[in-house]
Amino acid sequence: MKIAAIQLNSQPDLEHNMEAVYKSVKKVAKKGANLVALPENFAFMGNEKKRLEQADKISKTVEESLSEWAKEFEIYLLGGGYPVPAENGKVFNRAKMINPKGEDIAIYNKIHLFDVELSEKETYRESDMVQSGKDIVITNLPEFEMKIGLSICYDVRFPELYRQMTKEGAHILFVPAAFTKPTGKAHWEILLRARAIENSAFVVAPAQTGSHGKKRKTHGHAMIIDPWGKILSNAGVKPGMAMAELDMETLKDVRRKLPSLEHRVL
Repeated sequence: MKIAAIQLNSQPDLEHNMEAVYKSVKKVAKKGANLVALPENFAFMGNEKKRLEQADKISKTVEESLSEWAKEFEIYLLGGGYPVPAENGKVFNRAKMINPKGEDIAIYNKIHLFDVELSEKETYRESDMVQSGKDIVITNLPEFEMKIGLSICYDVRFPELYRQMTKEGAHILFVPAAFTKPTGKAHWEILLRARAIENSAFVVAPAQTGSHGKKRKTHGHAMIIDPWGKILSNAGVKPGMAMAELDMETLKDVRRKLPSLEHRVL
């Protein structure tokens, strides 16, 4: 399987962003990617109130477009995080995996919400507008004999989520994100490599990068990491992609040499 983790500089402009996404998907599909993963907030980023107000339009546009593109390029396509209206006036932050027929095969609503105070000037309250999800989601990619687990951004700080995915058979852990610059600089690579190592699994982490609107800045460095913790590809800080080929033999070899998953007592 050849995977591409897309890195974007999305803005508070749906049409502009979707055009950029389409160009990125087309580019990596031509390079032979079987699965393309988009970052969190790929369709709209930079103004949370406007994102909430436009959630219905964003979700409809995203779901129609991703299905069409998956069929057009005959790929698996992960929409890594976009707003979907919830019943209580909030939205779900949703990731969706679509197969090459354009069919939904996995839908995940972000469980852990980003409510933090990084400084007096940089505070986030995702729960003000987003409804937390409840369900752990894994699904099978039968032609590659692999199972995948879905998560979004802040979830990466909660290792029990990924351990449960692994217990349920996941081989690839997806972490589409829009990590802030200060937290990304300090923790992004460390957390991703830790999730890969402790679960003997591949980690695929598409990312946002640069400035988004007037206030938001993200870290970049979309990555693909193998079960040994080796970084197979790093997109750096410019829009682009991380790409790598993944195979079950690598994963089986790591789990055979270092069978920590079999040694669990808790």
